Amino acid sequence: MVAAAIAVIAAVVLGGITRLTESGLSITVWQPVRGVVPPLNDAEWTEAYQQFLRIPQASTVHSGITMAEFRVIFWWEWTHRLLARVVGLVLVVPYLILLARRSIRPGMRLRLGLLPLLTLAQGALGWYMVSSGLAGRTSVSAYRLAAHLGLALVIWMLCIWSILDLTPSQRRTTTARGPRTALILATALTAITILSGALVAGLDGGLVYNTFPRMGDGIVPLGYGNAITNWRSIFENPVVAQFHHRVLAIATAVVIIGVTIWNHRSIGSILARPATATASLLVLVQVALGIATLLLRVPIAIAVVHQLTGLLVLGAMTWATRRSFTDSGAG
Repeated sequence: MVAAAIAVIAAVVLGGITRLTESGLSITVWQPVRGVVPPLNDAEWTEAYQQFLRIPQASTVHSGITMAEFRVIFWWEWTHRLLARVVGLVLVVPYLILLARRSIRPGMRLRLGLLPLLTLAQGALGWYMVSSGLAGRTSVSAYRLAAHLGLALVIWMLCIWSILDLTPSQRRTTTARGPRTALILATALTAITILSGALVAGLDGGLVYNTFPRMGDGIVPLGYGNAITNWRSIFENPVVAQFHHRVLAIATAVVIIGVTIWNHRSIGSILARPATATASLLVLVQVALGIATLLLRVPIAIAVVHQLTGLLVLGAMTWATRRSFTDSGAG
């Protein structure tokens, strides 16, 4: 399960790189089995190249792209798809072996069996996302991008939760209802903030208003009030999306730090304390990385670390939430 969690992180980070390098549409067909083998000769490379040249992105974002340049973006996307398959294998193969040996306790069978199914769904959703950018658009749908990342977050959180259930603490304690509810809400807020970042990425919202904390002449961007009168603007206007992501990010940091302080003062919350402390440190790093990403106009290296840190914050909050329940190891 630890290997699966690591593979999920790697797949999400690599997916972020493909988005930042505009590599995600370089493979225009979905071949779950045959697609494992990349082009092996000049004829196959030429065919893949010609297929790419037929989509709108090739004549806009990648206008004038050469074969050598195409190979670079192809390898990014191919590696991402290969790693996604690895996630599936790491989840499926051990599960089937352990199930055959009857080594999985009944309370874990359904959840561990759900993970491979979710990974298969993630592959299908990934292609659904890619297909949105093959005709009539020069990039994938921001909605589908957010959905693709959202399912990855679910898989990531289930992996973390399952790891903790498979390696229970020897101490048995239950956090008070108030702090535990706060942990659950803070974890949900963290996930929502990450998804709002996916919308910003899908709309190229990180390339507008590259200042902080002001957006133009004020903290709130000009025309924001009029923009949000149309609900679609909330999800499709890059300025609005960036502003909401800023607000959510700051709110998430404040809430996580507040929950950490509350949790450390609460009786019976000892097991969750290391996780909340870790989350607080990580969220401060995450905010700093987000500001740097914005001010520097989304450099790939910093943006990728920003995405990775977001996953780690969510993982730490999932860890804290799991430990806030009685740690009986029953799941």
